[in-house]
Amino acid sequence: MKIRNLALAVALLAVLSVVAYLANRPQPAPPADPRVGRALLDPDTASKAANIVVADQGKKVALARAPDGTWRVSSYYDLPADFDKIARLVQDLNEAKVDRFVTANPERLSRLEFKDSRIALADAGGKELWSLTLGKSSDSGNGRFIRFGDETKAFFSGMHVWLDTDAKGWASAQLLSVKPDDVAKVEVPFEAGAPVVVSRTKKDAPWTAAEAPAGRKLLAEKVSSLLSTLTSLRFSDTTDPKDASAAEAQKHMRTFRLTTFAGTTLTVSLGRKPEEKKLKPPVADAKEPLAALAKGADAKPEAKPITPEIETIPAGPVFVEVSSSESKAPVNELMTRRAFQVEEYSFTALPQKADELFEAEKAK
Repeated sequence: MKIRNLALAVALLAVLSVVAYLANRPQPAPPADPRVGRALLDPDTASKAANIVVADQGKKVALARAPDGTWRVSSYYDLPADFDKIARLVQDLNEAKVDRFVTANPERLSRLEFKDSRIALADAGGKELWSLTLGKSSDSGNGRFIRFGDETKAFFSGMHVWLDTDAKGWASAQLLSVKPDDVAKVEVPFEAGAPVVVSRTKKDAPWTAAEAPAGRKLLAEKVSSLLSTLTSLRFSDTTDPKDASAAEAQKHMRTFRLTTFAGTTLTVSLGRKPEEKKLKPPVADAKEPLAALAKGADAKPEAKPITPEIETIPAGPVFVEVSSSESKAPVNELMTRRAFQVEEYSFTALPQKADELFEAEKAK
């Protein structure tokens, strides 16, 4: 009897042990999120995007793809966008990976500083295809916490993506699409005297001047430098076409004409309001009446010569206007939207006198 009771007790203990193990065994780990280890943005989703929004610290940039496939900066006068910059952003998002899942706990999520730092892609109809909210950087600075869409999940990525919210910085600043090798003839104007016209028969042929001064020859490197400056013009800022500075600059334009081997003529006009020197009106000396009182009522004031003072008003900003002989060239329509300002050196680097294009021929 005792052996039977002991066997029952052992069997009962074995059953209780199994029950205790099943009750206390660790729960299996949740299945890994399929996005871990993959790119933040896949190329297929990127190719469907027709709208991109980049937001950070209360500022936002909106980009839109036109029906012809070109991109525009919707938030900056709908100017043509810098496609290379858009491509770099997409490439950075494609190369960055989702390193690991972090948390779905609301309390922990609140400490990861998910605010308005965001990139979003939408289709032509405005439907959101993909979005990414960026949280704070890691303590080591090797990446950031991220969140997809409106999900309550946080991940970590070793991404290094710059959220540029300067709308003007997304516009394509290049004003001319022509290359120096495409140009066959250049007309160079000057404030005094007739313009100088230089030309060549093909891109590798030497430049020649239509009417070179006697005893002087054309400096080919000066023509190349001039051509490089004009074909690489980039705007630094834009204003309303009715802006006073732009209107004043139009009165002092120098107009260059570039003719390509294909027969297209590009007109490039640059100018600014010149520096101005003005005579300051004389200002009465406040000490003179007091000096006269000290000498007496009958004292005659001493006549002091007035030294004129000259005030120098700096030259205004440099503006450029570009037009093409091809009526449907995009630059013609572009110039109607804004007045385009360029850096000062783009203007001052141009030859100011015809003599700068020539040098004395060496005696044989």
